[in-house]
Amino acid sequence: MSIKRIPALLFAWALAALCAAIFIRHVAAQPPHDHTQAPAQTKSQDTSNQPGQPTLTLEDLERMALANNPTLAQAEAAVRAAEGRRKQAGLWPNPIVGYENEGLAFNDLVRQFRSGHYFFAEQNIVTFGKLGKNKNIAAREKDQTVAEAEAQRWRVLNAVRMLYYEALGAQRMVDLRKQLLDLTREAVDISEELFNVGQADRPDVLSTEVESERAEIDLMQAENELTRVWKVLAAVVNDRRLKPARLAGSIEAEAPMLNYEVMLAELLRDSPEIKAAMAGVEREKAVIARAKAEPKPDVFVFGRFGYSNDWAEFFGGKSGWETNFGVGLRLPVFDRNQGNVAAARADLTSAEKELQRVELELRARLAESFDFYLNSLGVAARYRREILPRAERAYELYLSKFRQMAAAYPQALIAQRTLFQARAEYVNALIGVWQNATLLRGLLLTGGLDAPRSAPSAEPRAGDTGRVRPPLVLPND
Repeated sequence: MSIKRIPALLFAWALAALCAAIFIRHVAAQPPHDHTQAPAQTKSQDTSNQPGQPTLTLEDLERMALANNPTLAQAEAAVRAAEGRRKQAGLWPNPIVGYENEGLAFNDLVRQFRSGHYFFAEQNIVTFGKLGKNKNIAAREKDQTVAEAEAQRWRVLNAVRMLYYEALGAQRMVDLRKQLLDLTREAVDISEELFNVGQADRPDVLSTEVESERAEIDLMQAENELTRVWKVLAAVVNDRRLKPARLAGSIEAEAPMLNYEVMLAELLRDSPEIKAAMAGVEREKAVIARAKAEPKPDVFVFGRFGYSNDWAEFFGGKSGWETNFGVGLRLPVFDRNQGNVAAARADLTSAEKELQRVELELRARLAESFDFYLNSLGVAARYRREILPRAERAYELYLSKFRQMAAAYPQALIAQRTLFQARAEYVNALIGVWQNATLLRGLLLTGGLDAPRSAPSAEPRAGDTGRVRPPLVLPND
């Protein structure tokens, strides 16, 4: 070996050692990552809870949403309105009272013999339990509204929880991108020093600069994504003052292990959509009972009391004080409400099929969501056990070869980017696990800012083919 090459080789070995020190410093800053353990044992890597920083918990966000989200107030108002209609449906019709003047003549000679002054009252007596049947219909409508209010509460909570896990993941992604940017910036400095002493080519310097620029772009996108999630979260909890903060918890905590059959049984038992559809069936049965009672006649009662100046020839004087009384009813000779009874029976068939449709739709949605959950869970497990350990090992081997001058530093940079990209994909898979688990445990209800179906401004949701029947308001007469 030529004596002239010895200083250059020594300098190159020193720079290689410096590069190795950079990697060791960043790796040593984190506890060893045991990829064979459950995710709960890897959350020490998450920098979500740094000392001295204010944190928000999931429970804090849920309380804010339950207190401030306007759709919950809409749902509660709809329940109160349904209760008001239930009370109104059972009230008796008001009586009619008035004054009647009879035989008022313009001829002064006959006025005193033709006039009469009467007070009268009329009342319609509703028979055969029609008012109770009206009230029963309104009560079933209230049951539907209560079920929708319960569904809206689930929608809001699910929205908050899914955004919480998305924010945790975005928060973790920002941390990863910052780590990668720090490494690439130091790599740029090292490459320039090597280039200045003739131990690196210009393409090597350019490659490290490109990696650094890409790392800055990735960080910018990660920060923008975190800001977006917080803006959506602020909208759902209805707090414009809510600003991005460190969230308590870890996206790498151990995910719940769900069973499809258990999820299906809970869904069919507890789903507010099933409860609303069942209340719809009972409502149509109540409508049939009311329609059958409609042709049964109500009783009309009339009474009149007053003074009459009519001349009564048979006893030669004025009629004087008198009273009249009448009772009547409408005979169902032609109209026996046949058409409305037939329509109500058809509506009952439709409501029963709607219940069946809702159950089938929930089964289909559960199958799809559970498939997403299993895929995300499998991907996260594969990254944790297989991909991340290999990516870290590859990075270490490339760095070792570079220290031995058997590989160029750009190769180590590529391995480094692959490692951090794998970590980012692992975080995305964890977000998918938690969001799908939240959806499954939240009865598949989403849309924290969608108007409740019972609200006046509610519109059918995308993919919702179910009809929403307006409240039945029956006349008291």
